[in-house]
Amino acid sequence: MLMVALHHEEQGTPRPRPPAIWRTMSALDTGLVHLVGRLRVTGAIPRELKGRPLLLAANHIGVFDAFVLIAACNRLGFAPRFLLAGGLLDAPVIGPALRASGHLRIDRGKATALEQFDQAVEAMHTTTSPIIVYPEGRISHDPGLWPERGKTGAARLALAAGVPVIPVSQWGAHEAVYWGTEKVAGPADLLPLARSGFTAPLRRPRFKVHFGTPVDLSDVDAGRPGAGMRAHTKIMRAIAGGLVPLRAGELDRPRFHDPTRPTDTVSPWRP
Repeated sequence: MLMVALHHEEQGTPRPRPPAIWRTMSALDTGLVHLVGRLRVTGAIPRELKGRPLLLAANHIGVFDAFVLIAACNRLGFAPRFLLAGGLLDAPVIGPALRASGHLRIDRGKATALEQFDQAVEAMHTTTSPIIVYPEGRISHDPGLWPERGKTGAARLALAAGVPVIPVSQWGAHEAVYWGTEKVAGPADLLPLARSGFTAPLRRPRFKVHFGTPVDLSDVDAGRPGAGMRAHTKIMRAIAGGLVPLRAGELDRPRFHDPTRPTDTVSPWRP
């Protein structure tokens, strides 16, 4: 899943304003995050990269972590937008609101995916808005909740567009809401999420988000075979490295047990 974030203005430089509906949704999101838990944001976007095309790559730990990332970006002066799966953009009520907010579409595994990738590359060339990417493509199934192997799409996007990559590591959002289920077939599938989310304000989980230093891809030749995987490896190791201090004391397994999350893969990125 990808997110586009719009910068607040630098001094003396006009800033593009997100659509009003997205500003409203982002404000509500920030209020929700502070109601559910406590947010701590570390790191920053380097000053010299502000106002430039930029890719932010984040680990994916739970269904609530996008909400936390929105609040974290807002704290740093961003109003994030997403490159979302088509199913969400086609959903009733929320779909039209997201489309009106300027979010982009990706349909993995379909014939349109290549065209959408090219559109994302073009967006990187024509906007100063950073794009935030989940390289894993799904919530991690690793028992320790370390990043999954992931896919090379984010790395290939960075190489094709020639833009810097900032690794974003996050921890704690998995405690807000259970993973639930891959597909929602009825109200019963929503009960685990509803029950876990209802108790989250009582537990007050701590949400930690760290914006790391840019990943050095200068030695990766985009024109050589395997470049996408080499860049992907560098990005994922940077994300995992930034995750270590955020989850001190629970490097092996998360303290919070989610009985609904699958644990059928092994992360190759754990430091």
